[in-house]
Amino acid sequence: MANIKSAKKRVLVAEAKTARNKAIKSKVKTVVKKVEASISAGDKAAAQAGLLVAISEIDKAASKGIYHKNTASRKVARLTKAVNKIA
Repeated sequence: MANIKSAKKRVLVAEAKTARNKAIKSKVKTVVKKVEASISAGDKAAAQAGLLVAISEIDKAASKGIYHKNTASRKVARLTKAVNKIA
């Protein structure tokens, strides 16, 4: 454990940010899984509704620096493509 006061604070701040990042990534994964479940079930209406939620969550994560903007864009593009493939 760190002895210097500023180093102790950095440890606490890093733990807080790690927890925040983990929570947001988990939320993104959850909404993406819901969309993928709707796609595999063939429910286009639910998939499109879930897609809007997923895009919103992915964009929020990217704006906070949890995902790189290109990573977020790729995730959105792949999800959108999958939803549009449903007949």
